[in-house]
Amino acid sequence: MASSEANAAPAAKRHKLVGCKNFVRNNPKSDLFTMRKFHHVEFWCRDATTTAARFAVGLGMQLVAKSDLTTGNARYASYVLQSNDLRFVFSAPYDVPEGEENDDARSSMFEKSGVLSHDPSFMRTFCERHGLAVRAVCLLVDDAAVAFYTSGQHGGRSPAFSSACDGFARVSEVELYGDVVLRYYSFHAGEKNAKPKTFLPGYEDVPLEPPHTTPLTYGLQRLDHAVGNVPNLLETVDYITAMTGMHEFAEFTAEDVGTVDSGLNSMVLANDDEMILLPVNEPTFGTKRKSQIQTYLECNNGAGLQHLALKSDDVFATVREMRKHGGGRGGFEFQKPASADYYANLKARVGEDALTERQFKEVEELGLLVDRDDQGVLVQIFTKPLGDRPTVFIEIIQRIGCLREVKSADANAPPRIEQAGGCGGFGKGNFSELFKSIENYERTLKM
Repeated sequence: MASSEANAAPAAKRHKLVGCKNFVRNNPKSDLFTMRKFHHVEFWCRDATTTAARFAVGLGMQLVAKSDLTTGNARYASYVLQSNDLRFVFSAPYDVPEGEENDDARSSMFEKSGVLSHDPSFMRTFCERHGLAVRAVCLLVDDAAVAFYTSGQHGGRSPAFSSACDGFARVSEVELYGDVVLRYYSFHAGEKNAKPKTFLPGYEDVPLEPPHTTPLTYGLQRLDHAVGNVPNLLETVDYITAMTGMHEFAEFTAEDVGTVDSGLNSMVLANDDEMILLPVNEPTFGTKRKSQIQTYLECNNGAGLQHLALKSDDVFATVREMRKHGGGRGGFEFQKPASADYYANLKARVGEDALTERQFKEVEELGLLVDRDDQGVLVQIFTKPLGDRPTVFIEIIQRIGCLREVKSADANAPPRIEQAGGCGGFGKGNFSELFKSIENYERTLKM
């Protein structure tokens, strides 16, 4: 997507790691186009039906839309799960006969529009290379075409123009890191033939049917942040900030978060209102064991999305429901709880007022972790890897505090109260415990 315009773009800011203690948070409001929130995350896999069913059971999500043979899509199967404002998409290629993969007559409406990069051959290669993995992180923007061209003018890479409109939605993509793309989605209700839909062009809604008269949910509300692992942190951060205008929200170095065995460096990027958070990690070297970030890069065959943090308003209730379906019963398993010393020292570390006495007890009973920054409290827990490889996993979180008043777009409407993005931080005080649990898990692997 590089052009003379892109070459003429201002030089990208060069970032430097200074560490958590020396980092001063500042929001320059530097977005190059309006980015509202996360819209969805798409996984590519070998069997979309089975994978989507597992996530539905494991996370308490409802099937709301589909694109497959029953909708006229002969290239790939794709299923959309939703829980409140959280959407996961699972797509798998069909075995399209050689010579027919580019036949528009067999494409879905989505593919006919040239919107997304769902080439069956590439999808198979992706799955062979990465296993179950995230292909796209999608942002809701005001105009996906503007976002696409603006990103391109500021160094954003894309193999081909991929923006299209089907009358109600525009979608476009640029490279993010590795084989992961940053997808832009915008809704245009005033355009010709516009009509409300659950998801994207080429998908059909899947209505609830008896006896499932209410959506399945364990209380997950939305995607809080999406974390990538890359071999070169500063190079990736420079690229993303240049093409989007995002700013640095937080950072951690190996000294801040490492264990005796391994470590990482990390930067968190955010949009203007700081509700889209994209942490990026790189491995560090010279420790006893290989960094778990390096293990990820090797098992994923390159850079990719490491984990997704899913926000709940009641992490205790959510985790209890998830545990009912773990351990070989269709859902996901959590990493082992922290040490007894961790819980014995927890109140002294985060403060007795961080949680109620009952919540502190539930934290230990459920194996949760707690951290605190100068603004709020974070309660979190991590699953084991979601697939066969020790790569992508999920984090369940609840943020407590940091409530702010936000003006409504309607001048006559009262302001609404919302929680500031990143409230309570990203678990800096728990990184050591997380690393230990991942390292202990990796020790069970015969690699």
